Amino acid sequence: MSAGAVAAAPAGPWCAAGRARTAARHGAPLLPALATVLLLCAPADAARDTPLGTVTPADAASAVLVAVCGLRLLRHRPRPLGRTAALVLGAPGAALALATVTSADPAASLPGLVRHLQVFVLVPAALLLTLRDARDFRVLAGALVLLALVQGAIGVHQYLTATGASYMGREVRAVGTFGPRDVMGMATAVGYGLTAALALGLAPGPRAPRWQRPAALASAAVLTVPLAVSFGRGAWIATAAAGAAVLLTAGARVAVPALAVLTATAVVLVGGAGTGSDLLGERVASIGAVSAAPDRSVTDRYALWAAAAGIWRDHPLTGAGLKQFPAERDGHASLGLSSGGDTAGAGVAFRREPLLSPHNMYLLALSEQGLIGAAALVGGWAVLLVCGVRRLRAARRARRATDCGLAATGLLVRQAVDFLSADIGGPSTVLTAVTLGLVGWWALAPGRWPVPGGGTAAR
Repeated sequence: MSAGAVAAAPAGPWCAAGRARTAARHGAPLLPALATVLLLCAPADAARDTPLGTVTPADAASAVLVAVCGLRLLRHRPRPLGRTAALVLGAPGAALALATVTSADPAASLPGLVRHLQVFVLVPAALLLTLRDARDFRVLAGALVLLALVQGAIGVHQYLTATGASYMGREVRAVGTFGPRDVMGMATAVGYGLTAALALGLAPGPRAPRWQRPAALASAAVLTVPLAVSFGRGAWIATAAAGAAVLLTAGARVAVPALAVLTATAVVLVGGAGTGSDLLGERVASIGAVSAAPDRSVTDRYALWAAAAGIWRDHPLTGAGLKQFPAERDGHASLGLSSGGDTAGAGVAFRREPLLSPHNMYLLALSEQGLIGAAALVGGWAVLLVCGVRRLRAARRARRATDCGLAATGLLVRQAVDFLSADIGGPSTVLTAVTLGLVGWWALAPGRWPVPGGGTAAR
C-alpha cells in the first residue's frame, strides 16, 4: 500500500463528518420554510388571539423564516432581487400601504396590512431568496404533499366516523385539524398537495429515485378522496383546473396514460371509501345550479359580491381600506343577505360566524384597496404566470427541472381559480404565501436556471 493511501485512510471518517456538516448547513436555511408548512398539522386550538389577529404556529414559523432571511441578507449580502421580482413584490406593498393610510380607520386597518404583507410580500420574498436550487423546491413541494396526506387522512376518518364538521345536518364534512371555523382549510391543503404530487410524478428529475413517480402519482390519486369529502365546490373546480394545467403542459405522451391511471384509481378509491353517497351527488349536481337555483350559501355569496362592488364604486382608486369590508358591508348589501353562517361539529359547539369578507379575493382587493391595489396584485400574478410559462418552455427544451415548472404553473393556476370563490383568512392562509414563494422562485429567480439533479447553472 502506498504512503499516500495510508495517509488518506484515516481521513475518511473526518471527510464524511465534514460532508454531513456541509449537508446540514445546506439544509438549515430551509427549516423555517418546512416548519411553516408542516406546523399546519397542529390542531386549530393551537392558535392564539393577538392584537394583530389570530396567530398560529405556522404563522410564527413564517415570521422566523422572514427574520432569518433578513439576517442572512445583512450578514452575507447575497444576490438581491432582480428588477422584475422587486416590482412584482414591491408594487403590492406600496399599494397596501396606500390603502392603509387612506383608510377611514387606519388603526383598524393595521392588522390587515400585516396579514397582507405576510401573504403577498414578505414570505414570498423570503422564499425567493432562501430557495437555492431545484432540490430545495422539490423538498418544499414534498412538504406540501406530506401535509396534504396527513390532513387528508384525518379528514377521511372524520367522514367515515361522522366526526367532521356539520353538513346538511350530518357531521360528515372533512375539515382535518383546521376545524369548522376554517371549513375549507383542509380542502386547500389537499388541493395544493394533489397539484404538487401530480407534477412531481409526471416529470421526476433525472436523479429522482425509482419510487418517486409511482409514489407521487399514487398520492395524487389518494388525495382525491379527502378532496371529495370536503364538499368544497370551489376547491374541486380550482384543483381540477390546476390538474388540467399540469397535464396540458406536461405533454400528451406523458399526460394521457397518467390521466387514465389516475382516473381509474380515483374512481376505485372514491367508491371504496363510500363517497358515492347522496350528499356528494347532490353537491356535485349543485355546481350546475348556482345560477338557476342557488342554495343559501350561493345566494349569500352573490349578495356579498354585490356589496363589494358597491364599496368599490364609492372608493374607486384606493378602496375603503384594509379590514373595512365588514364596516361597509351592510350599507351596500341587499336585504337578502343572512346574518352569518352556521358552524358546528368536529368537536366544536354550534356558533354563527359573521360574514366578514366577500369570499372572492379579486372583489375583496377592489373593495378594500381600489383599482390601484387590485391592479398591483393581479398584475403581479400575471407576470408570474407569463415568466413561469416561458421558463418552463425553456426548461423542457433543456430537460432541466421540468417538475418544478409544472408544479409552479399548477399551483399558480389553482390559486388564481380558487380566488374566484375564496379570499385570504384563517390558518390555511399561510399556504398561499408559500405557494406564491414557490411560484416566484421558479418565475423570477434572477440569472440562474434549475438544472437536473437539483443544482443551478448560470444562464
